Amino acid sequence: MADQKAILAEPLLPGKEADDDVEAQLTSYNAGASFSRTCLNLTNAVSGIGVLSMPYAVSQGGWLSLLLFVLVGAVCYYTGTLIERCMRADGSIASYPDIGQFAFGGAGRRAVAFFMYVELYLVAISFLVLEGDNLDKLFPGATMEILGYQLHGKQLFIVLAAAVILPTTWLKNLGMLAYVSAAGLVASAALTASLVWAGVAETGFHRNSNALNLAGIPTSLGLYFVCFTGHAVFPTIYSSMKNSKHFSKVLLISSVLCSLNYGLTAVLGYLIYGDDVQSQVTLNLPSGKLYTKIAIVMTLVNPLAKYALLVAPITAAVEERLSLTQGGAPARVAISTAVLASTVVVASTVPFFGYLMSFIGSFLSVMATVLFPCLCYLKIYKADGIRRKEMVAIAGILLLGVFVAVTGTYTSLQQIIATF
Repeated sequence: MADQKAILAEPLLPGKEADDDVEAQLTSYNAGASFSRTCLNLTNAVSGIGVLSMPYAVSQGGWLSLLLFVLVGAVCYYTGTLIERCMRADGSIASYPDIGQFAFGGAGRRAVAFFMYVELYLVAISFLVLEGDNLDKLFPGATMEILGYQLHGKQLFIVLAAAVILPTTWLKNLGMLAYVSAAGLVASAALTASLVWAGVAETGFHRNSNALNLAGIPTSLGLYFVCFTGHAVFPTIYSSMKNSKHFSKVLLISSVLCSLNYGLTAVLGYLIYGDDVQSQVTLNLPSGKLYTKIAIVMTLVNPLAKYALLVAPITAAVEERLSLTQGGAPARVAISTAVLASTVVVASTVPFFGYLMSFIGSFLSVMATVLFPCLCYLKIYKADGIRRKEMVAIAGILLLGVFVAVTGTYTSLQQIIATF
């Protein structure tokens, strides 16, 4: 296990060959995608497990923090259009690291790749934490002996979820998983329906709640940014379109749909549970109820299907770093198993889903969704001249990004450390 951690502790900074390898695989099953299919793919890419933390985010910052949620959504949409414009700058750009290299050379590629892979790794960990927490709610008190170790509760279910996920990480062609992962959209709808059911039939909408909590704003902002992560795959989806000129329209539609779903979940969850809402709103749903079981099961499908897609770029990076790209299936199986095992170890020691998601949003997601798109766009187009209004807007966005990165990261790390 120490060797596995050592591998992952080193920067996963593959060369262009590894990036292109993964990019070609991801693009192959989307080639020539229509407008409607691209809307589905992009909505699925943006919509994720961040929806579970939306009521908790509101509880941290208060009702007025939803205004910041609207601002974050608008900023992330705009930076998504900046990525589109960077893609148009040169026909050879096919991935996010390509944008970094075109703007800042090899250092830009390495910086973008590093933050992208670290974010993917931590999100993969959060998937396992999510599985463990929710399965423990479905089957409380479960215990089992595995390889001489007595496991129970959350740790047991993290290991069992990993056992189910493991074979999917060995696949070379992940196209089928990409289609299965669209179930995440259904899961989000099921969660919202369950909250409506809980509010109408059980708990009611009558909890006291705060209008504004300044101390919790950094946490709220970090969680809001998590909801709009997905910029790393925007170049892939852009390249997959039949007519890439419509990308900004697709991005707008997907952003609005996701924002409505996120906002509705936040309002319902906070109205029902108030300041008692947990970091995953599914954990507040009453045990034993049919709608609770439906919501949790549907929520668990998404991480099970998407985990392999998340770690595929990491596995490819490690393969190239260790010069095992020609090693075939045995090398891929060994590396993907090691990556999964390392995430299981970390997930088993992480009791703070909300804090982890806030850290991901505050530090890593802000880098990918705010800072990198703005900086790359400025570098690529500064010679052509950028309008003053746009320069002012980008400067404001960069200041917001730096503020969230500094305050949100500091707050989330404080919260994480305090749990030990």
